[in-house]
Amino acid sequence: MSVEFYNLNAGSFFALTVAADMSEAQNRFLCHVPKAGRILDAGCGSGRDAKAFVERGYEVEAFDASAEMVRMSSEHSGLPVRQMTFEQVDWDNHFDGIWASASLLHVPRSDLSRIIAKLRRALKPEGILYLSFKYGMDDREKDGRRFTDMNEEALQTELRRAGDLNLIEIWTSEDVRPGRTGERWLSALSRRAE
Repeated sequence: MSVEFYNLNAGSFFALTVAADMSEAQNRFLCHVPKAGRILDAGCGSGRDAKAFVERGYEVEAFDASAEMVRMSSEHSGLPVRQMTFEQVDWDNHFDGIWASASLLHVPRSDLSRIIAKLRRALKPEGILYLSFKYGMDDREKDGRRFTDMNEEALQTELRRAGDLNLIEIWTSEDVRPGRTGERWLSALSRRAE
């Protein structure tokens, strides 16, 4: 359902998100990732963040479930972006950091801790996971997309269920896209235990 939305609306979604200023969250994430470390942009959308990480000297891999977003993000980032889903994640002890910005919010709540556990397994010990959700507690559909919203308590519960992830920080912020004043996001950084 959500993948089809992105295939049909890739151009407008790319235009809306590619210039969004994510530098604050990126900086919070990168201060925990070793210089030149290996980062996975999980559900990379426009490729905006993957490109930013490459430009800062990191080794970056990226994937998205939408064929159209993969095409556009590959072109924008210069990376060979993979078309795959969270279900297909099967790396083991591979990444210093995983960036899941506004992507896990399409995973049904009932599957979330299992998917986060897959990402945790893909991290090296001491690796860092960034994730962000729209703020709230709704499970909803809008314009052909499924959304799982999170508040602080619910997100901490999902991280605990995923196992061996230690929360570093959790914070709320305003949407940085034009015309989205008043929309809030919940972000978190957690570290895989040794």
